[in-house]
Amino acid sequence: MSTTAKVYTLEEVAKHNSKDDCWLIIGGKVYDVTKFLEDHPGGDDVLLSSTAKDATDDFEDVGHSTTARAMMDEYLLGEIDTSTIPARTKYVPPKQPHYNQDKTPEFIIKILQFLVPLAILGLAVAVRIYTKSESA
Repeated sequence: MSTTAKVYTLEEVAKHNSKDDCWLIIGGKVYDVTKFLEDHPGGDDVLLSSTAKDATDDFEDVGHSTTARAMMDEYLLGEIDTSTIPARTKYVPPKQPHYNQDKTPEFIIKILQFLVPLAILGLAVAVRIYTKSESA
């Protein structure tokens, strides 16, 4: 290969997504793994499912050996134009409204949380005063 590697777009690489013609993007480089499909320990479906996208995460998640990484040079075609790969978006879960099971307005709950213990304390003091005055 010459000193200047050919630069491919994602659209060009995405066309090569079959058993007869399979290209992958790993680490910003483009690889033609068609000849390796039958020899891949994980099977050809694993490689085919990683076509038409940046397969770097798929490759790294498996934890390939240094031997496997060295083999990659044999299949290297060129580099990918990173501006053609869509930016990753971080998943943001949809906003959900606060769930109030009994539908009671929250301010009533807060008032009751204050008044009920106060009423129990007042009742206890009243009972104490009443029972003390009867026994005297």
